[in-house]
Amino acid sequence: MINMNLKNQSISTREQVYHMLKDQILSLKLAPGTNISEKEISEQFQVSRTPVRESFLKLSQEGLLDIYPQRGTFVSLIDLDLVEEARFMREQLEKAVIKLACKYLSKDTMIALEMNLNMQRICIKEKDYKKMFELDEEFHRTIFAGCNKEKTWLIIQQMNVHFNRSRMLRLVTDYNWDGILLQHESIFIALQNKDAQEAEQLMEGHLKLVIIDRELLKKEHPNYFR
Repeated sequence: MINMNLKNQSISTREQVYHMLKDQILSLKLAPGTNISEKEISEQFQVSRTPVRESFLKLSQEGLLDIYPQRGTFVSLIDLDLVEEARFMREQLEKAVIKLACKYLSKDTMIALEMNLNMQRICIKEKDYKKMFELDEEFHRTIFAGCNKEKTWLIIQQMNVHFNRSRMLRLVTDYNWDGILLQHESIFIALQNKDAQEAEQLMEGHLKLVIIDRELLKKEHPNYFR
């Protein structure tokens, strides 16, 4: 059951339903393959079926829901081909941006990255997978923003849906996040030292973790992947 309240009247009901459902899917509270219905969601959110139907359509267009006439609506399985394509794009762009970052990151940006790392350490102690994912994303976004490449980051997000679901699943499946933190710390040190070659190699290795984790995730959750 989805337990949420629609409170922000400045945002349309459809947008609220859409964002809540998307958050549930991306955070794996609605697992891949889960059957959901307009009736169920409209009753839980206490809204009419129209905004729910519109939200379903939008999420379907983004690849997060599969709608089958006469059969029902299901949270889409994670598409490993799309995971790899998004990973490949991120690797190429992030390697380019990290080299720029070694030249252009300001002191304020470095302080923001250091604060982010401190928060990651707390998340590891608390085993807060959702917050850890958010901090991981923010670490990378901060580097892009520090190089004035925020629009590039937004373009990446358009392809990140299945990639992010696999990353979230990795955090849920394996709470040994020290390796992720260690890689972020190493990237931070390379940025401090303005060592572009080292930073690029570290970023490449960091983004190849998804390839290594893929077999583990398929073994642990075979029904989550198509």
